[in-house]
Amino acid sequence: MTVNGTSAGHSQRIDWVDYAKGICIVMVVMMHSVLGVEAAAGQTGFMHALVVFAKPFRMPDFFLLSGLFLSVVIDRGWRTYLDRKVVHFAYFYVLWVTIQFGFKAPSFAAESGWSHVGILYLESFIEPFGTLWFIYLLPVFFVVTKATRRAPPLAIWFAAAALEMLHVTTGWTVIDEFCARFVYFYSGYLFATYVFALSNRARVRPAFAVAGLALWSLVNGGLVVSGFSEWPVISLALGLAGACAIIVIGTLLAQARRLEFLRYCGEHSIVIYLAFFLPMAVTRTLLLKFGPIHDIGTISLIVTIAGILGALAIWWAVRGTRANFLFERPAAFWIAPRKARAGLQAAE
Repeated sequence: MTVNGTSAGHSQRIDWVDYAKGICIVMVVMMHSVLGVEAAAGQTGFMHALVVFAKPFRMPDFFLLSGLFLSVVIDRGWRTYLDRKVVHFAYFYVLWVTIQFGFKAPSFAAESGWSHVGILYLESFIEPFGTLWFIYLLPVFFVVTKATRRAPPLAIWFAAAALEMLHVTTGWTVIDEFCARFVYFYSGYLFATYVFALSNRARVRPAFAVAGLALWSLVNGGLVVSGFSEWPVISLALGLAGACAIIVIGTLLAQARRLEFLRYCGEHSIVIYLAFFLPMAVTRTLLLKFGPIHDIGTISLIVTIAGILGALAIWWAVRGTRANFLFERPAAFWIAPRKARAGLQAAE
Protein backbone atom coordinates (compact mmCIF):
# COMPACT_ATOMS: atom_id res chain seq x y z
CA MET A 1 0.00 0.00 0.00
CA THR A 2 1.32 3.45 -0.85
CA VAL A 3 0.60 6.91 0.46
CA ASN A 4 1.28 9.66 -2.09
CA GLY A 5 3.49 7.27 -3.97
CA THR A 6 5.64 6.34 -0.98
CA SER A 7 5.81 2.84 0.42
CA ALA A 8 4.61 2.67 3.98
CA GLY A 9 7.77 0.79 4.91
CA HIS A 10 9.98 3.38 3.25
CA SER A 11 8.23 6.60 4.24
CA GLN A 12 11.29 8.76 3.67
CA ARG A 13 11.65 7.69 0.05
CA ILE A 14 9.39 7.63 -2.98
CA ASP A 15 9.07 4.04 -4.09
CA TRP A 16 8.70 4.53 -7.84
CA VAL A 17 11.75 6.80 -7.93
CA ASP A 18 13.84 4.05 -6.36
CA TYR A 19 12.44 1.53 -8.83
CA ALA A 20 13.30 3.84 -11.73
CA LYS A 21 16.80 4.42 -10.37
CA GLY A 22 17.16 0.68 -9.91
CA ILE A 23 16.31 0.06 -13.55
CA CYS A 24 18.81 2.74 -14.56
CA ILE A 25 21.71 1.40 -12.51
CA VAL A 26 21.06 -2.14 -13.74
CA MET A 27 21.16 -0.86 -17.33
CA VAL A 28 24.41 1.01 -16.65
CA VAL A 29 26.12 -2.02 -15.14
CA MET A 30 24.73 -4.15 -17.97
CA MET A 31 26.20 -1.82 -20.58
CA HIS A 32 29.70 -1.86 -19.11
CA SER A 33 29.55 -5.60 -18.47
CA VAL A 34 28.26 -6.58 -21.89
CA LEU A 35 30.53 -4.29 -23.89
CA GLY A 36 33.52 -5.29 -21.78
CA VAL A 37 32.90 -9.00 -22.29
CA GLU A 38 32.25 -8.58 -26.00
CA ALA A 39 35.39 -6.47 -26.49
CA ALA A 40 37.52 -9.04 -24.68
CA ALA A 41 35.95 -11.97 -26.52
CA GLY A 42 35.78 -10.34 -29.93
CA GLN A 43 32.15 -11.34 -30.46
CA THR A 44 28.66 -10.33 -29.40
CA GLY A 45 25.97 -12.17 -27.47
CA PHE A 46 22.22 -12.00 -26.99
CA MET A 47 22.48 -9.22 -24.40
CA HIS A 48 23.95 -6.85 -26.95
CA ALA A 49 20.47 -6.13 -28.27
CA LEU A 50 19.31 -4.99 -24.80
CA VAL A 51 22.26 -2.62 -24.49
CA VAL A 52 21.59 -1.12 -27.91
CA PHE A 53 17.86 -0.78 -27.20
CA ALA A 54 18.56 1.12 -23.96
CA LYS A 55 21.19 3.46 -25.38
CA PRO A 56 18.83 6.36 -26.25
CA PHE A 57 17.44 6.65 -22.71
CA ARG A 58 19.82 4.88 -20.31
CA MET A 59 21.76 7.95 -19.14
CA PRO A 60 19.07 10.56 -19.94
CA ASP A 61 16.77 8.90 -17.42
CA PHE A 62 19.50 8.74 -14.77
CA PHE A 63 20.19 12.46 -15.14
CA LEU A 64 16.49 13.38 -15.22
CA LEU A 65 15.93 11.53 -11.96
CA SER A 66 19.01 13.22 -10.49
CA GLY A 67 17.45 16.63 -11.06
CA LEU A 68 13.97 15.67 -9.90
CA PHE A 69 14.24 16.92 -6.31
CA LEU A 70 16.60 19.82 -6.88
CA SER A 71 13.90 22.45 -6.32
CA VAL A 72 13.75 21.36 -2.67
CA VAL A 73 17.36 22.39 -2.00
CA ILE A 74 18.35 24.87 -4.70
CA ASP A 75 17.55 27.93 -2.59
CA ARG A 76 19.82 26.88 0.27
CA GLY A 77 22.85 29.03 0.98
CA TRP A 78 25.85 28.40 -1.22
CA ARG A 79 27.93 26.87 1.58
CA THR A 80 25.37 24.17 2.38
CA TYR A 81 24.52 23.66 -1.27
CA LEU A 82 28.15 23.22 -2.29
CA ASP A 83 28.71 20.82 0.59
CA ARG A 84 25.78 18.57 -0.35
CA LYS A 85 26.01 18.81 -4.12
CA VAL A 86 29.69 19.41 -4.92
CA VAL A 87 32.01 18.44 -2.07
CA HIS A 88 29.94 15.32 -1.45
CA PHE A 89 30.41 13.95 -4.96
CA ALA A 90 33.96 15.31 -5.24
CA TYR A 91 34.96 13.26 -2.19
CA PHE A 92 33.67 10.04 -3.70
CA TYR A 93 35.14 10.82 -7.11
CA VAL A 94 38.64 11.42 -5.71
CA LEU A 95 38.43 8.34 -3.48
CA TRP A 96 37.13 5.94 -6.09
CA VAL A 97 39.17 7.23 -8.98
CA THR A 98 42.21 6.56 -6.81
CA ILE A 99 40.95 3.04 -6.07
CA GLN A 100 40.19 2.32 -9.71
CA PHE A 101 43.49 3.78 -10.81
CA GLY A 102 45.33 1.63 -8.30
CA PHE A 103 43.92 -1.51 -9.89
CA LYS A 104 44.69 -0.36 -13.42
CA ALA A 105 48.07 1.28 -12.82
CA PRO A 106 50.12 -1.91 -13.47
CA SER A 107 48.59 -2.31 -16.92
CA PHE A 108 49.20 1.38 -17.67
CA ALA A 109 52.82 0.98 -16.55
CA ALA A 110 53.25 -2.05 -18.79
CA GLU A 111 52.11 0.01 -21.76
CA SER A 112 53.89 3.33 -21.16
CA GLY A 113 56.13 2.96 -18.12
CA TRP A 114 55.65 3.97 -14.50
CA SER A 115 56.92 7.49 -15.21
CA HIS A 116 53.76 8.14 -17.20
CA VAL A 117 51.35 6.65 -14.65
CA GLY A 118 51.43 9.72 -12.39
CA ILE A 119 50.56 11.97 -15.33
CA LEU A 120 47.61 9.77 -16.21
CA TYR A 121 46.40 9.94 -12.62
CA LEU A 122 46.55 13.75 -12.57
CA GLU A 123 44.74 13.86 -15.91
CA SER A 124 41.83 11.97 -14.33
CA PHE A 125 40.92 15.18 -12.48
CA ILE A 126 40.49 16.97 -15.79
CA GLU A 127 39.31 14.10 -17.96
CA PRO A 128 36.95 11.83 -15.93
CA PHE A 129 38.33 8.36 -15.46
CA GLY A 130 36.57 5.17 -16.47
CA THR A 131 33.02 4.67 -15.28
CA LEU A 132 33.11 7.65 -12.89
CA TRP A 133 32.27 10.42 -15.34
CA PHE A 134 28.66 10.53 -14.05
CA ILE A 135 29.89 11.35 -10.52
CA TYR A 136 32.24 13.97 -11.98
CA LEU A 137 29.54 15.66 -14.04
CA LEU A 138 26.74 15.81 -11.46
CA PRO A 139 28.33 18.63 -9.39
CA VAL A 140 28.79 20.63 -12.59
CA PHE A 141 25.09 20.32 -13.33
CA PHE A 142 24.15 21.27 -9.76
CA VAL A 143 26.30 24.40 -9.82
CA VAL A 144 25.20 25.53 -13.28
CA THR A 145 21.52 25.09 -12.38
CA LYS A 146 21.81 27.08 -9.16
CA ALA A 147 23.95 29.79 -10.76
CA THR A 148 21.35 30.32 -13.52
CA ARG A 149 18.20 29.94 -11.42
CA ARG A 150 17.25 33.61 -11.91
CA ALA A 151 17.48 33.32 -15.69
CA PRO A 152 14.33 32.46 -17.70
CA PRO A 153 13.97 28.68 -17.20
CA LEU A 154 12.55 27.96 -20.63
CA ALA A 155 15.39 29.87 -22.27
CA ILE A 156 17.89 27.66 -20.44
CA TRP A 157 15.94 24.53 -21.36
CA PHE A 158 15.85 25.42 -25.07
CA ALA A 159 19.55 26.26 -25.03
CA ALA A 160 20.27 22.92 -23.35
CA ALA A 161 18.07 21.14 -25.90
CA ALA A 162 19.96 22.82 -28.73
CA LEU A 163 23.27 21.66 -27.27
CA GLU A 164 21.98 18.08 -27.14
CA MET A 165 20.83 18.19 -30.74
CA LEU A 166 24.19 19.55 -31.92
CA HIS A 167 25.84 16.27 -30.85
CA VAL A 168 28.97 18.12 -29.79
CA THR A 169 32.15 16.05 -30.13
CA THR A 170 35.32 17.71 -28.88
CA GLY A 171 36.98 14.65 -27.36
CA TRP A 172 36.68 16.13 -23.86
CA THR A 173 34.23 14.10 -21.79
CA VAL A 174 33.03 16.97 -19.57
CA ILE A 175 32.22 19.22 -22.52
CA ASP A 176 30.68 16.52 -24.69
CA GLU A 177 28.62 14.94 -21.91
CA PHE A 178 27.51 18.30 -20.55
CA CYS A 179 26.14 19.23 -23.96
CA ALA A 180 24.52 15.82 -24.39
CA ARG A 181 23.04 15.39 -20.90
CA PHE A 182 22.32 18.73 -19.23
CA VAL A 183 18.92 19.06 -20.89
CA TYR A 184 17.75 15.89 -19.13
CA PHE A 185 19.01 16.96 -15.71
CA TYR A 186 17.40 20.37 -16.17
CA SER A 187 14.19 18.75 -17.38
CA GLY A 188 14.00 16.78 -14.15
CA TYR A 189 14.40 20.01 -12.19
CA LEU A 190 12.11 22.18 -14.33
CA PHE A 191 9.34 19.69 -15.07
CA ALA A 192 9.28 17.75 -11.79
CA THR A 193 5.59 18.52 -11.30
CA TYR A 194 4.76 16.96 -14.66
CA VAL A 195 6.92 13.93 -13.91
CA PHE A 196 4.99 13.27 -10.70
CA ALA A 197 1.72 13.84 -12.58
CA LEU A 198 2.81 11.22 -15.15
CA SER A 199 3.49 8.75 -12.36
CA ASN A 200 0.13 9.42 -10.75
CA ARG A 201 -1.67 8.96 -14.06
CA ALA A 202 0.09 5.65 -14.66
CA ARG A 203 -0.94 4.51 -11.19
CA VAL A 204 -4.59 5.44 -11.84
CA ARG A 205 -4.74 3.98 -15.35
CA PRO A 206 -2.30 1.05 -15.45
CA ALA A 207 -3.83 -0.58 -18.55
CA PHE A 208 -3.42 2.63 -20.52
CA ALA A 209 0.15 2.91 -19.20
CA VAL A 210 1.02 -0.61 -20.36
CA ALA A 211 -0.37 0.15 -23.82
CA GLY A 212 1.75 3.29 -23.96
CA LEU A 213 4.83 1.33 -22.96
CA ALA A 214 4.20 -1.20 -25.71
CA LEU A 215 3.96 1.56 -28.30
CA TRP A 216 7.07 3.26 -26.95
CA SER A 217 9.11 0.04 -27.09
CA LEU A 218 8.16 -0.49 -30.73
CA VAL A 219 9.02 3.07 -31.73
CA ASN A 220 12.27 3.14 -29.75
CA GLY A 221 13.37 -0.25 -31.05
CA GLY A 222 12.45 0.62 -34.62
CA LEU A 223 14.39 3.89 -34.59
CA VAL A 224 17.40 2.23 -33.00
CA VAL A 225 17.47 -0.59 -35.56
CA SER A 226 16.99 1.83 -38.45
CA GLY A 227 19.82 4.06 -37.23
CA PHE A 228 17.62 7.14 -36.90
CA SER A 229 17.93 7.24 -33.11
CA GLU A 230 21.14 9.28 -33.38
CA TRP A 231 19.59 12.01 -35.49
CA PRO A 232 19.08 15.48 -33.99
CA VAL A 233 15.62 16.04 -32.51
CA ILE A 234 14.96 12.29 -32.61
CA SER A 235 17.74 11.61 -30.10
CA LEU A 236 16.29 14.21 -27.72
CA ALA A 237 12.76 12.90 -28.18
CA LEU A 238 13.85 9.32 -27.53
CA GLY A 239 15.81 10.36 -24.45
CA LEU A 240 12.82 12.13 -22.93
CA ALA A 241 10.33 9.46 -24.02
CA GLY A 242 12.54 6.70 -22.63
CA ALA A 243 12.90 8.54 -19.33
CA CYS A 244 9.12 8.81 -19.11
CA ALA A 245 8.80 5.11 -19.93
CA ILE A 246 11.17 4.11 -17.11
CA ILE A 247 9.23 6.33 -14.72
CA VAL A 248 6.00 4.60 -15.75
CA ILE A 249 7.59 1.16 -15.39
CA GLY A 250 8.89 2.13 -11.97
CA THR A 251 5.44 3.32 -10.96
CA LEU A 252 3.72 0.12 -12.10
CA LEU A 253 6.29 -2.07 -10.34
CA ALA A 254 5.95 -0.04 -7.15
CA GLN A 255 2.16 -0.30 -7.30
CA ALA A 256 2.32 -4.07 -7.83
CA ARG A 257 5.14 -4.49 -5.29
CA ARG A 258 7.06 -6.61 -7.79
CA LEU A 259 10.82 -7.02 -8.33
CA GLU A 260 11.74 -5.49 -4.99
CA PHE A 261 15.42 -6.00 -5.77
CA LEU A 262 15.14 -3.19 -8.31
CA ARG A 263 13.86 -0.83 -5.62
CA TYR A 264 16.74 -1.89 -3.37
CA CYS A 265 19.24 -1.29 -6.18
CA GLY A 266 17.73 2.12 -6.80
CA GLU A 267 17.93 3.03 -3.13
CA HIS A 268 21.65 2.20 -3.26
CA SER A 269 22.32 3.18 -6.87
CA ILE A 270 25.38 5.29 -6.11
CA VAL A 271 26.87 2.52 -3.99
CA ILE A 272 26.55 0.20 -6.99
CA TYR A 273 27.84 2.84 -9.40
CA LEU A 274 30.97 3.43 -7.35
CA ALA A 275 31.95 -0.16 -6.68
CA PHE A 276 30.66 -2.39 -9.49
CA PHE A 277 33.80 -2.07 -11.61
CA LEU A 278 35.86 -4.41 -9.43
CA PRO A 279 33.56 -7.48 -9.19
CA MET A 280 32.62 -6.92 -12.81
CA ALA A 281 36.22 -6.96 -14.01
CA VAL A 282 37.23 -9.92 -11.84
CA THR A 283 34.25 -12.01 -12.91
CA ARG A 284 34.77 -11.19 -16.57
CA THR A 285 38.43 -12.19 -16.44
CA LEU A 286 37.77 -15.45 -14.61
CA LEU A 287 34.91 -16.54 -16.85
CA LEU A 288 36.68 -15.74 -20.10
CA LYS A 289 39.94 -17.39 -19.07
CA PHE A 290 38.87 -20.30 -16.92
CA GLY A 291 35.09 -20.59 -16.98
CA PRO A 292 33.27 -23.59 -18.46
CA ILE A 293 30.68 -21.30 -20.10
CA HIS A 294 31.37 -20.27 -23.69
CA ASP A 295 28.19 -18.44 -24.65
CA ILE A 296 29.01 -14.71 -24.68
CA GLY A 297 25.48 -13.66 -23.80
CA THR A 298 25.40 -15.93 -20.75
CA ILE A 299 28.81 -14.71 -19.62
CA SER A 300 27.64 -11.11 -20.03
CA LEU A 301 24.57 -11.82 -17.92
CA ILE A 302 26.63 -13.43 -15.14
CA VAL A 303 29.12 -10.55 -15.17
CA THR A 304 26.26 -8.05 -14.90
CA ILE A 305 24.78 -9.84 -11.91
CA ALA A 306 28.21 -10.18 -10.31
CA GLY A 307 28.86 -6.46 -10.75
CA ILE A 308 25.64 -5.52 -8.96
CA LEU A 309 25.77 -8.08 -6.17
CA GLY A 310 29.51 -7.64 -5.74
CA ALA A 311 29.18 -3.89 -5.25
CA LEU A 312 26.44 -4.40 -2.67
CA ALA A 313 28.54 -7.06 -0.96
CA ILE A 314 31.45 -4.64 -0.63
CA TRP A 315 29.10 -2.08 0.91
CA TRP A 316 27.59 -4.63 3.30
CA ALA A 317 31.09 -5.78 4.33
CA VAL A 318 32.36 -2.32 5.30
CA ARG A 319 29.28 -0.99 7.08
CA GLY A 320 30.02 -0.35 10.72
CA THR A 321 33.77 -0.80 10.21
CA ARG A 322 36.65 1.63 9.84
CA ALA A 323 36.41 1.09 6.09
CA ASN A 324 32.98 2.71 5.92
CA PHE A 325 34.68 5.83 4.53
CA LEU A 326 34.36 4.06 1.18
CA PHE A 327 30.66 4.89 1.17
CA GLU A 328 30.24 7.49 3.92
CA ARG A 329 31.88 10.89 3.82
CA PRO A 330 33.87 11.48 7.03
CA ALA A 331 33.19 14.61 9.09
CA ALA A 332 36.57 16.04 8.10
CA PHE A 333 35.31 16.43 4.55
CA TRP A 334 32.16 18.42 5.39
CA ILE A 335 32.23 22.19 4.87
CA ALA A 336 28.72 22.80 6.26
CA PRO A 337 26.99 21.56 9.44
CA ARG A 338 26.73 17.81 9.23
CA LYS A 339 23.32 16.18 8.91
CA ALA A 340 22.11 13.94 11.72
CA ARG A 341 22.63 10.81 9.63
CA ALA A 342 25.37 11.48 7.15
CA GLY A 343 25.66 8.51 4.88
CA LEU A 344 26.00 8.27 1.16
CA GLN A 345 23.33 10.45 -0.42
CA ALA A 346 21.39 9.41 -3.47
CA ALA A 347 21.98 11.41 -6.64
CA GLU A 348 18.98 13.63 -6.16
